[in-house]
Amino acid sequence: MSIKLLITDDHSIVREGLKQLFCLYDDIEVIDEADSGDDLLMKLKYLKPDVVTLDMVMPGKCGIDLIEEVSQKHPTLPLLILSMHNEAQVTRGSLRAGAQGYLSKDCDASTLIEAVRKLSKGGRYIHSDVAEKLAFEMEPEEAPKHTNLSKREFHVFCQLAKGFSITDIADELSISKKTVSTHKFRLMQKMDFSSHSEIVRYALNYELIE
Repeated sequence: MSIKLLITDDHSIVREGLKQLFCLYDDIEVIDEADSGDDLLMKLKYLKPDVVTLDMVMPGKCGIDLIEEVSQKHPTLPLLILSMHNEAQVTRGSLRAGAQGYLSKDCDASTLIEAVRKLSKGGRYIHSDVAEKLAFEMEPEEAPKHTNLSKREFHVFCQLAKGFSITDIADELSISKKTVSTHKFRLMQKMDFSSHSEIVRYALNYELIE
C-alpha cells in the first residue's frame, strides 16, 4: 500500500516540483496539496494522509501555531517540516509543537524520500545539518528575551501584543503580509513562544505595552 502524502506550500512551483519528485516512487502517492495553513486545515477534515509536508512560513496561519493546531486536531498525523529556516531554535520549537520531522529545503531528494518513509512508519527524522546545530547550540546568557529581537521584529512584536492583525501591520509598514508572518515566526522562535497569548502576557509583564 502506498504512502498517502499531502503537500503544503504557498509556492505553486515548489508544490509542482515535489509532486514530480514523488511521482517517481511507486510507494508514495500525492493525494492533494494545500497552499496555506487554512487550506490544509480544511482539507484535513475529509482527507486522511499518512504524512503531511509543511512549509513553515506562509500567509495566514503558519509556523508553530499551525503545527500545534494540526497536532491537536490530528494527534497521530506525522508532520514533516520543509523549511529554509534551519536554525536550532526553529527546529526545536517545531518539534516541541508536534512535528515529527524537520528538513532543510536544500536537502537532496533521497533524504526527503527517506524522511517520508520513516515518518509513515511512526518514526522521526531530522536532517543531519539541523541535528548537528541542535546538538552543539550553546544556551545564551540569561537576558530579557525581547532584547534578542531586531528593531523590526520588536516593532511587530509590540503591535501583535496590542492586538493588531498581520494585515494591519503589513499596511502600517507597507510590506507584504508574508513578510510580517516571517517576522512573527522568527520573533516567536527567538522568544521560545508557541502561542499569541504568550506575546501579550510577556509584553504586559515587561510593561512594553499599556
